[in-house]
Amino acid sequence: MDKKFTLDEVKERMRTGRLYFCNDEALLNEQSKRLDKVFEYNSLPPSREDKKQQLLKELFAEIGEGCHIETPFYASWGGKYVHFGRSIYANFNLTLVDDCELYVGDYTMFGPNVTIATAGHPVHPKLRSQQAQYNLPIKIGANVWIGAGSVILPGVSIGDNSVIGAGSIVTKDIPANVVAVGNPCKVMREIGKRDMEYYYKDMKIDI
Repeated sequence: MDKKFTLDEVKERMRTGRLYFCNDEALLNEQSKRLDKVFEYNSLPPSREDKKQQLLKELFAEIGEGCHIETPFYASWGGKYVHFGRSIYANFNLTLVDDCELYVGDYTMFGPNVTIATAGHPVHPKLRSQQAQYNLPIKIGANVWIGAGSVILPGVSIGDNSVIGAGSIVTKDIPANVVAVGNPCKVMREIGKRDMEYYYKDMKIDI
């Protein structure tokens, strides 16, 4: 439990789901520089969309055209391991615990106060007191809608076109083309013909 790792070893463990200590001094120094840029992003007025886009391209591993992230926005590594497709929209208070790879497909939308956490901590009390951590990648498909207040936990995949209802806690994989909701999040139904005709309850699509 008291094993020491080099910075390269820590980074390898971060990427491969193995335990490491997230309070490593060299790691924290690197992380803090990226958090300064997140602070800068959040400090910009809405009219400075040009500068915001520039910062997102500097921060994220990949980010496509037409993405918009409302402020405030939080990311534990400032998007270093985040891969966004194009035309992704995130409402206020998106929180990314992006300590390893996080993939999001084109046209996906995030409601307010969504948390996506690639990181977890062991139940073992002594390891937690030493700030032991592990990370598992998350994959969110294209054209997904994540409802307000939802939480997506480490290692989860969500398939294309699916809808995650507001307030859901996603602990397991969700397939494509379904509506899923709850704590823990479960599939309610497939997206079907009625969804092509009605947008909410008995309100018919007229556009």
